[in-house]
Amino acid sequence: MDQNRLTIVILAVLLDLLIGDPQVPYHPVALVGRMISRWERLLYREDAPAWRQRLAGICFALVNVLPVVFVVFFGLRVLKNIPALYLAGSVFLLWSTITVRSLDRAGREIFAFLKEGDLARARFHLGLIVGRDTANLDEGEITRATVETIAENVSDGIIAPLFYFLIGGVPLACAYRVINTLDSMVGYKNERYLNFGWFSARLDDLANYLPARLTALLLLGSALIRRFNWRHAVLVILRDGRKHPSPNSGYPEAAVAGALGVRLGGTNYYQGVPSRRPYLGDPCNPLERAHIKAALDLMHWAVVLFLAVFTAGWFIWYRMFPGGRMP
Repeated sequence: MDQNRLTIVILAVLLDLLIGDPQVPYHPVALVGRMISRWERLLYREDAPAWRQRLAGICFALVNVLPVVFVVFFGLRVLKNIPALYLAGSVFLLWSTITVRSLDRAGREIFAFLKEGDLARARFHLGLIVGRDTANLDEGEITRATVETIAENVSDGIIAPLFYFLIGGVPLACAYRVINTLDSMVGYKNERYLNFGWFSARLDDLANYLPARLTALLLLGSALIRRFNWRHAVLVILRDGRKHPSPNSGYPEAAVAGALGVRLGGTNYYQGVPSRRPYLGDPCNPLERAHIKAALDLMHWAVVLFLAVFTAGWFIWYRMFPGGRMP
């Protein structure tokens, strides 16, 4: 494991914690979103048979992921001759894939509006980070939606890109972010995307398989450190983690539900259509706005634990192989 990789991950996380998402005119994820939209307009055909839409969906995913990997890999390879630029470029790109500060800010804003009794603004800001209908949610449902989103995004928005950076560097972290963005844009089981978005959704499921379970373990560690009910969290993960419609989201959500002693899941509405989700956890405690801050606390400690394990791994590697590099 080379020293650059440790330096890059620490600087990227510190920048995100201090500044948040890089506010630049050409944010890499925004550029990816525009690229995805353009390829969708070119490849999607509403009147095509299901098999052709699925084939087009496979091509659609590949033409979005592979060019990003190619550009990032060879771009950084060119910059390796200028160490300062290589480091800056790597840190910036990894920084753009993680969302610690953004998730924290969103959760704290919703908490503040609930504390003020301003449900209208809480619903509006919740609607910026979730796909479900929020117009008629009460405080308990706003809290549930916020806690579920925080739990899910600890994996999708933080641990998964860092995990892929660990095993494959910046190009693989960027590839993951493209896959996750594809799923967020076309991975829906509606009339338009049922077939065209099928491959993108399955690719995202595959990419998140290990990170989601790693996130659940990190959240367990966080619960132990913060003296939440980590034993109950273990039980809930084992019992309820696989109940979620997503093969991955249930694990971090179950970890948070168990640690906080609350029940997540239930009925969500999407464009007025009800979607019933299995319950995760037990209603030992009624959902209250304070659980939003508790979920954020677990999120921050999960990041700390990941960095601690990453750093320990780096020291062990150099003890075993002095001067060696990670393959």
